[in-house]
Amino acid sequence: MTIRPASEADQPTIRRLIKEANLNRMSLNWPHFVVAEQDGAIVGVGQVKAHGDGSRELASLAVVPERQGQGVGSALIEALLAREPGAVLHLTCRRQLQGYYERFGFRRLEPAEFPPYFRRMTPIINLVARFFGTQILVMRREAD
Repeated sequence: MTIRPASEADQPTIRRLIKEANLNRMSLNWPHFVVAEQDGAIVGVGQVKAHGDGSRELASLAVVPERQGQGVGSALIEALLAREPGAVLHLTCRRQLQGYYERFGFRRLEPAEFPPYFRRMTPIINLVARFFGTQILVMRREAD
């Protein structure tokens, strides 16, 4: 498996994988993505995106179902973290994934600690998430 920066030709695959994973489809700009590729096929994608309040978010992490649990997501996260040395990064995730992201140095934030973007968006997202029996957390990884 190879992790590489996304190219413009990858844009349709990025959009498809994010849609299939039921993730936020906003701000899916290929220059911000890395892709995991194996045998000429993209098996995972992820990005770091910037928000208007200056916060940066590890986001849009999706792995094709048949490769989940095989280290693809971890390799994508490591590659994205390496591209962001010295940056404070945030993410949103389902409550069940808190331990997974803690392995990469992220910690759960209390609402009072949320940057403005997450303060606005998280209550709306959690309103919807409750219908699916889950809760969305905001986590932060401090600068190296």
